Amino acid sequence: MRELAKTGGLPVDLASAFDASPNPYVLVTPDLRIAGLNQAYLDVTSSTRETTIGRPLFAAFDSGPGAEAPENVRQVRASLEKARDTRQPDHLAVVKFAISRPGPNGDALFEDRFWSATHTPILDEAGEVVFLLQHTTDITELQRLRAMTAGMEGANAVDLLGGAVLGRAQAVQEDNQRLQTERNQLVEMFMQAPGFVTILSGPQHVFQMHNPAYAQLIGHRVIAGKPIREALPELTGQGFYELLDTVYETGEPHEGRASRVQLQRSPEGPLETVYLNFIYQPIRDASGKVAGIFVQGHDVTDTIVAAERQKLMIDELNHRVKNTLATVQSIAMRTARSHADPKTFAEGFQARLLALSHTHDLLTRSHWEGADLRAILQHETEAHGPQRISLNGQPVALGAAAALSLGMILHELATNAAKYGALSGPEGRVLIDWAVADQTNPVMHLTWREIDGPPVVEPTRRGFGSRLIERNVRHDLAGEVKLEYATSGFTAEFMVPLDREKSE
Repeated sequence: MRELAKTGGLPVDLASAFDASPNPYVLVTPDLRIAGLNQAYLDVTSSTRETTIGRPLFAAFDSGPGAEAPENVRQVRASLEKARDTRQPDHLAVVKFAISRPGPNGDALFEDRFWSATHTPILDEAGEVVFLLQHTTDITELQRLRAMTAGMEGANAVDLLGGAVLGRAQAVQEDNQRLQTERNQLVEMFMQAPGFVTILSGPQHVFQMHNPAYAQLIGHRVIAGKPIREALPELTGQGFYELLDTVYETGEPHEGRASRVQLQRSPEGPLETVYLNFIYQPIRDASGKVAGIFVQGHDVTDTIVAAERQKLMIDELNHRVKNTLATVQSIAMRTARSHADPKTFAEGFQARLLALSHTHDLLTRSHWEGADLRAILQHETEAHGPQRISLNGQPVALGAAAALSLGMILHELATNAAKYGALSGPEGRVLIDWAVADQTNPVMHLTWREIDGPPVVEPTRRGFGSRLIERNVRHDLAGEVKLEYATSGFTAEFMVPLDREKSE
């Protein structure tokens, strides 16, 4: 211990008093290594400083090889760890712990002894545990006396009193151990609960404990011992402080379903919207007065967002179905006006529905987020052979509405080219070029040019194809179109704004 005084900063007179005390003391570090022992401890354990200082406590004293030794060690270790972790003294009324004694031949023999022990944490100025002081009292003789007098009539009253006191102390210790085990089990269940759980105490709703799920919900902030208004200031104005106040004052629980909450989910991070199912359950003391609130719940944000997304998708689907039906109705009516013969009407109507279907397929693959212009062009012209169609342009992503309209337009152009234009003869070809100008307000310029086909004659009347093209470009795409029937070949030029769907 005097060596400890030189290295640990203890005054020499305190070290001398420690060493001279008739009561056995041992000083251990927080990791349960022996830092010092007084002479009484050395005497009662038949040990020396040289063989014990710096060693783990339970390596120096292991309670021997008996079957009960592991349980004896466990009890002492649990008491020391409890004193360390709670920063409060812990007591063992009775514990059996064998001590090594030198045998007649110099061999080590273990003698069963009974002890009463107190473990006291020693704190530094910051409140951290720097040592644990174990004070032990050898009560072996008292325990033996109790065993001897058990069942004897007319036993000495002092002996009976001593045995009774010892018996009660041991019973209390066993009850405490059982309660501690049950408490540990409840705490373990609390911590492993799948939902978030926390306990608030007093009218200020001070955080007493919370599980990892609650810590994750609030961004792993340090909240223990803080009132909720200080720990979670972002809840101001959201009504939750007031709900807790009401539950505390009235003693009536409150249940929230899919409640919208703005929380800071990461340190210094922005507020995030979460949806919670929760209950505030009052906790009452022995007199029935509300002493705190038990908070339990689940984060249902993913479920709510998924439900909202599903509703949005259903609404969008209904909108698209109505638009598609309107488009089909328009195609049917305009095709009927251009084809008096039922057979030719059926052929034209079917071809246009297939073109619409092809574009729908492309949009379905992208979950209706849009389609690439080149993919639409390839769909509508692949039947005429890639050697007769030249596609030249950069990738252009089209929104769903623009893709549908351009799909119909390009189908009409390809159909007319096959019937009357460049693709109706063996040498004819179609050149399709496009580019995007003005990236701030992007506008796509697309040119459809037919070459090496039969001489072009401008039609005397506007057919369904021409009307569909002009209507779709101007009405659906808010763009411009120019159709030119030059003798050398038909040309169509389009200017289509690409950000129209985003702005609507």
